[in-house]
Amino acid sequence: MAHSWLGTRLRIVSSATALTLAAFAAVPTAAHAASIVLYNAQHEQVVNLLAKDFERESGISVKIRSGEGPAMAAQIVAEGAATPADVYFTENSPELMLLEEKGLLSKVDASTLGIVPARFSSPNGAWVGVTARENVLAYNTTKLQAAQLPQSLFDLAKPEWKGKVGIAPSDGDFLPLVSAVLALKGEAQTVQWLKGLKANAQIFDDDEGVVAAVNRGGVATGLINNYYWARLHAEIGDAKTHSAIYHFGNGDAGALVNVSGAAVLKSAHNTDGAQKFIAYLVSERAQELMAKSHVEFEYPLRAGVAPDPILKPFSELNPPALTIQQLGDDSQAGKLLRQAGLL
Repeated sequence: MAHSWLGTRLRIVSSATALTLAAFAAVPTAAHAASIVLYNAQHEQVVNLLAKDFERESGISVKIRSGEGPAMAAQIVAEGAATPADVYFTENSPELMLLEEKGLLSKVDASTLGIVPARFSSPNGAWVGVTARENVLAYNTTKLQAAQLPQSLFDLAKPEWKGKVGIAPSDGDFLPLVSAVLALKGEAQTVQWLKGLKANAQIFDDDEGVVAAVNRGGVATGLINNYYWARLHAEIGDAKTHSAIYHFGNGDAGALVNVSGAAVLKSAHNTDGAQKFIAYLVSERAQELMAKSHVEFEYPLRAGVAPDPILKPFSELNPPALTIQQLGDDSQAGKLLRQAGLL
C-alpha cells in the first residue's frame, strides 16, 4: 500500500513521468559520461548557481528538473529503476528517508559522509546532509511584543490564539513539523493540536504567503522556516520590515531543525558524476557559496563555514531531541493533516 500522501502525489505526477522519461530517452548514451540529471527540490536560484560552478570545476554538465520535495520524491518512486535522475537534492530529510526505505538510493562515498556530522545524514549512509534550518514563529512587531509570544508550539492551538496565527499546511515544509509533533506526542495529541490550529489559523498556500501576511499585519504570527523571513528582509530592507522571528526554546517541537540533503539514485546513469556532485555540495567552496548567496539563509553543515550573519548562531538553537530516524518519512503527516481537516 502506498503512503497516503504518496498515493496522491503519484497520481499527480504520472503523466509528467511519461513525458520526462520520453524526453530523457532521447539523450545519447555517450552524453551520460559528461552529464548528470538532478531532481531538485531546493532553492532554484542557489542550485542554478551551484550547478554552474560545479560544471566549471568538473566539466560535468548538470541538467536540472525542479519541483516540490514530496512530489519529486513521489515521481522517483513512480519511475523506479527507469528514472532519469542521477541525484536528488531536497529540503527535508523525510523525503530522502522515504527513498532510502524504498531501496532506491546508493551508498554515499564515505569521504563525503565524513565531512558532515553523522546526526545530519542518513543513518545507513544512503544520503548526506547539506544544510539545515530552523522552524520559527514570525510575528508582527507592531501587534505583539516578544514577551507576549507563546512558550510552546502547542500554545498556538489554544483559544487565546484564535485568528492570530498563519500556517501553510499544504507546503511541503509543514510536513516535518507534523512528523516531529507525532514523534514527540503521539497520534492523539497531534490530531488534537492540528484541530486546534485549524480553529485558530488563517490558511495560506505557502510559507512565503505566511511571512508576507505577518509582515504587513494581516495576521499577528506565522509558523515558517527561518529562511523565509530572512529572504523577505533581504528583499525589502529594514524600513519595510515590520516583523521579526521568535525561536522556541526548551527543546520544543516548534524549534525543529530540518536537514536538506542529497542522494545518488541506485539507478543513476552516471554514478561517478553523481557522487562528485554531492561531494561538491558539502565542499568548502559550495558551502561558502550557499552561505554568502543572500538567498539560501540556511546553516552550512560543513564545520568551519559560517552562516549568513543574519541567522542566530547554530550552537544557540535548541531543537527537540529527535533523530533523523525518529522524524521518519512523513508517511503519517499527510494522513493526520487530512484527518484534522487541514488538507
